[in-house]
Amino acid sequence: MVTETGRPAPLTGVRVLDLTNVLAGPYCCYQMALLGAEVIKVERPGTGDLARQLGADPERNAANMGISFLAQNAEKASLTLDMKPPEGKALLKRLVRGADVLVENFRPGVMNRLGLGYDVLKQENPRLIYCAISGFGQDGPRRNDPAYDQIVQGISGVMSITGGPDTAPYRVGYPVADTFGGMTAAFAVCAALNQTPRGTFLDISMTEALLSSMGWVVSNFLIGGVEPAPHGNENTTSSPSGTFATSDHPINIAANRDSQWESLARLLERDDLLTHPDYSTREARKINRQTLREELETILRTQGASHWVKTFNAAGIPTGRVMTVADALADRQIVHRGLITEVDFDGAAMPVAGAPVVVDGQRPAPNKPPPKLGETTEALLLNLGLTTKEIAALRGKNVI
Repeated sequence: MVTETGRPAPLTGVRVLDLTNVLAGPYCCYQMALLGAEVIKVERPGTGDLARQLGADPERNAANMGISFLAQNAEKASLTLDMKPPEGKALLKRLVRGADVLVENFRPGVMNRLGLGYDVLKQENPRLIYCAISGFGQDGPRRNDPAYDQIVQGISGVMSITGGPDTAPYRVGYPVADTFGGMTAAFAVCAALNQTPRGTFLDISMTEALLSSMGWVVSNFLIGGVEPAPHGNENTTSSPSGTFATSDHPINIAANRDSQWESLARLLERDDLLTHPDYSTREARKINRQTLREELETILRTQGASHWVKTFNAAGIPTGRVMTVADALADRQIVHRGLITEVDFDGAAMPVAGAPVVVDGQRPAPNKPPPKLGETTEALLLNLGLTTKEIAALRGKNVI
């Protein structure tokens, strides 16, 4: 893949075998595909990635092209392969010889039981970067526990601090554990690609990735001895900093500095609050945040969100409307930056997300739609050196 600047994309020339399912692994490999890697999705014959049957459109699910699959599998090839019979094992080993990276998210031990663990595959390719993503890691007392996103959200402590005191524990509204696990894996693989000589085993725990993302919460407990608690829409480090009601839509205000608080009070013509003992210092405002909110909202409710966002931002007080997902996707900033792109899918334009990075002024985006199950199997095997007769024999045995 070549960018508009004429330079190769960052991962051009890297071949990735994607043995993953559903979200964490596919998301990891999608990020690498967007950055120029050749990603070959290796799927079970007949059914493929479970995400092919998941999503909000039942007709797409029935056609094995569920929206959950479409979300993070563009730009990939699809090869169907049953790794249980000897022919399937041999074929995966042949694929490994020409690969740089293999990513899998089976339960720990599954690949070893198949006779295709890292110790076996590195004999085929000592330069192989083998990335194993799991809920809890490859060892430890939870290694064999089943782990879906919601399970990890609960065990990591995330749910205990999400929501308010009267609603927690609350699930984060999207698969945050899967997503952080996948992003962590992509980051680790890219780091391993820079090693000399190449060849390593990466053990990615979704739980650890999520705990690592909670740096301030974890450190406040470990270092400061503060028990993490759910605080709803409030920023616990300062006040007024959180979500406030207006005459129409809620807004977020982050008056984290004393100077921002002072500007806010004056703009709202509430200079009296600046000298009030309950609000005159940062610590006092934090203690009395609820009464301060009530004081401010009596004025904020007199105007709409757009008015306050424009007024406060002009004065250097960070403010933004609380949007729906639909609002965010249609927001002029997101549209201007081109995060959402389109690929041709069965003759129609299908919107998908590009990479969350911009490289040399260009956002990496897919050129090819998500693959139908096994659609590139024959072409890939021919390139691997198999004959049409050998491919037909494998197909007859349901190996591919």
